[in-house]
Amino acid sequence: MGTTAKPVGAAEFVPADADLDTVRAAAAGCRGCDLYRNATQTVFGEGPADASVVMVGEQPGDQEDTQGQPFVGPAGRLLDRALGEAGFDRETVYLTNAVKHFKFAERGKRRIHKQPSRTEVVACSAWLATELELVAPELVVCLGAVAAKAVLGPSATVGELRGQMVQRPDYRITATVHPSSVLRAPDRKTAYADFLDDLAYIRDTTRQ
Repeated sequence: MGTTAKPVGAAEFVPADADLDTVRAAAAGCRGCDLYRNATQTVFGEGPADASVVMVGEQPGDQEDTQGQPFVGPAGRLLDRALGEAGFDRETVYLTNAVKHFKFAERGKRRIHKQPSRTEVVACSAWLATELELVAPELVVCLGAVAAKAVLGPSATVGELRGQMVQRPDYRITATVHPSSVLRAPDRKTAYADFLDDLAYIRDTTRQ
């Protein structure tokens, strides 16, 4: 009997000494884990190559997978609204995800989000590391627990990071909830207000 080949991880597909556009093009052919098999396409990060703020989410959702752009679904629209109210210009922020392919379960005609495993996050980590190296932001904002663990390691929690700044050699790191959690919250008004407070704090600590 044959054995299933172990996923090689994204590092094998990341071109050396390339700019962001070249890396984005290479990511379209990533086979570093099995998530590419069912996803429509790779959804790479978007935004200025010299952005001072990078925001990292979990993974693309259904609409992101279809359109090939990050944060264009309901959570992305909520993020747009909150960024505007907090004084950010989204066009100056680089938006990406820890995992670049949509992981889902089919339920009738719907595709329901499934959280990526730690193995899948690690397999995809070379893309995120390369994005952060090339963009060289002042601040990395982790949106949700998966992003926090992708950036800071498996012990990181959003609860400990909210309202705090972690200094790393190349940039600072903070975290807030993922905007999709605001949409799922029983008290959406309060959850949104707290999310907005986080973004306002983050905005006050940047030099945009």
